[in-house]
Amino acid sequence: MNSKFWDYCSLTLVIIGAVNWGLIGFFRFDLVNFLFGNLSWLSRVIYALVGIAGLYLLSMYGRVGAFGNSRTD
Repeated sequence: MNSKFWDYCSLTLVIIGAVNWGLIGFFRFDLVNFLFGNLSWLSRVIYALVGIAGLYLLSMYGRVGAFGNSRTD
């Protein structure tokens, strides 16, 4: 699998995490807990995957900078 696949999967997971944190902040509603149970094994896996995806996307800073430097206009 290429890195584009992992980029899209990670971005999707981080967006899910961001929406969940927005719901918690604005409405005190935890969507992951609502759907999968209060810290059930499945909700813990989802939280872990979101965290790993966020760490993976840290590498995007270097790739975005490299992309910006390689452009020829």
